[in-house]
Amino acid sequence: MRKLALSDEILLSVEKPARYIGGEINMVKKNPSKVDIRFCMCFPDVYEIGMSHMGIQILYDMLNLREDTYCERVYSPWMDLDKIMREQNIPLFALESQEPVRDFDFLGITLQYEMCYTNILQILDLSGIPLRAKDRKEGDIFVIGGGPCAYNPEPIADFFDIFYIGEGETVYDELLDTYKEWKASGRDRVEFLKAAAGIPGMYIPQFYEVKYQEDGTLADFYPIVKEAPKKVLKQVERDMSDTFYPKKPLVPYIKITQDRVVLEIQRGCIRGCRFCQAGMLYRPIRPRSLEFLKRRAGEMLRSTGHDEISLSSLSSSDYKELSELVYWLIDEFQGKGVNISLPSLRIDAFALDVMSKVQDVRKSSLTFAPEAGSQRMRNVINKGLTEEVILKGAKDAFLGGWNRVKLYFMMGLPGETWEDIEEIAVLSDKIAREYYTIPKEERNGKVSIVTSTSIFVPKPFTPFQWSPMVSKEEAKEKRYFLLDKVKGQLNAKSIKYNCHDADVSELEGIFARGDRKLCDVILRAYESGCIYDAWSEFFHYENWVEAFQEFHVDMDFYIKRQRGEDELFPWDFIDIGVTKDFLLREYNNAKAETVTPNCRVKCAGCGAAKFACGVCKE
Repeated sequence: MRKLALSDEILLSVEKPARYIGGEINMVKKNPSKVDIRFCMCFPDVYEIGMSHMGIQILYDMLNLREDTYCERVYSPWMDLDKIMREQNIPLFALESQEPVRDFDFLGITLQYEMCYTNILQILDLSGIPLRAKDRKEGDIFVIGGGPCAYNPEPIADFFDIFYIGEGETVYDELLDTYKEWKASGRDRVEFLKAAAGIPGMYIPQFYEVKYQEDGTLADFYPIVKEAPKKVLKQVERDMSDTFYPKKPLVPYIKITQDRVVLEIQRGCIRGCRFCQAGMLYRPIRPRSLEFLKRRAGEMLRSTGHDEISLSSLSSSDYKELSELVYWLIDEFQGKGVNISLPSLRIDAFALDVMSKVQDVRKSSLTFAPEAGSQRMRNVINKGLTEEVILKGAKDAFLGGWNRVKLYFMMGLPGETWEDIEEIAVLSDKIAREYYTIPKEERNGKVSIVTSTSIFVPKPFTPFQWSPMVSKEEAKEKRYFLLDKVKGQLNAKSIKYNCHDADVSELEGIFARGDRKLCDVILRAYESGCIYDAWSEFFHYENWVEAFQEFHVDMDFYIKRQRGEDELFPWDFIDIGVTKDFLLREYNNAKAETVTPNCRVKCAGCGAAKFACGVCKE
């Protein structure tokens, strides 16, 4: 019987104590004293969000298949427990063994969102791990970062020993085998890091130097030990049907954000939207085989007892065998009370037919993501959706019984005009009008349109990485302008408008394209009380402003500035396959409002063919 790290008195005093006790269905149980390597996988956010992340479930399952390794988990304690742990000096612990995280060999932190950066410091601090890698001594745990934000690791480089650049299925075994050899050799900490630097995809920040120009841009970025490569190559899992994927995912005892079986049907995207970082990072698109998906779907549903399965992909409609998979799932499981969820679908005849079979149309809403209101802006961002297609999809949906539609747009896109913003309101109204072309007796009540806008944040490894970002003042002005235009539409009463917080977007923009100068700022903000910055109730913008001012770091430098075509970026040492020349070409295509065909229509020569897999070999 495990001894819990927290007393009954503490557990009864905090919200949702099940966040901290482990013991979930399908939790892996090993004897910690009988393994060579102890690895703690961390999602730096609250349990309900972390438990919904499939990437951690894949790595958890993969690492625990090794007999010599015990992979456990930790999530950010919620604010109530955070306070108690600090007051009572309780070290942060892993859920499986309930033992202190600092006693492990590795702490692997997934970096999904820039606004979780102070939560990384919370995890290290509560664990009793020195916050900066340079302060860690012999015997201290090694801290590894991975995930999409690791593709520009520089704003948090000081806090990590290693960054894993790429997909986790590829070289973790090599890293752990190297660690075992090093541990048996008795050599010092730096020697392991030098050995790790020789493994493809491993970036060791302390082995690189940065030099700056007088204007604050990078002058040079280079390795200072012979073991560290000048370029770090992204690791790609080439065969998605012959790789790790859990048969028995963890099942929590409390409701989480994604309380269902998640089946990743493919990785990557063919679309080439110029704002989308994931679409570039995960190239080329690599589908899983139909047989693999059928087998895993059955295994995961049986082992979890879940009553819903979600097909995960950046663009599910681009999975060639989608209809066959979906109709098989309907035949196989719907009679057993299993619902099927299909995010990331283009709204066409097939999608509506499927959704009418798998959703209760009286309860659900349909989601469209036009991203921009005008056709001109959709061409700029390479969205590949015409107004005709959008309106036809909406009309077909209304004829199918739906009467609620969610629309997602971005504001602050490069080259955007006031007319483009107004077109968001106009398009929302046109969709509502489509509903009222249906005879009254055939309608399903009143139509409801929810139009949401987020502030566009330029990201590394996208064609817009050179582009300035709108200031929060401009963003607020655009929001009020759009709200006024929505109110002026014929169907204004049927349209509800929501907008993302501009202060949070500003910081996200700074961190996304930041450099090592931000490490001090992030640490000071954390010390001043910043934590759970992605949660509006805990976000303290003024603390961040003070931290930037203290270190004389200009916030506008990172967001308002147009980058030069030949500027050296903090992330240029990472090779994702997609070349900088291609991204610049696409940036110029955006300025010319030129659409680039998707990967299956015509190869655009992005560079991802170097990985020799997926669509590049079709």
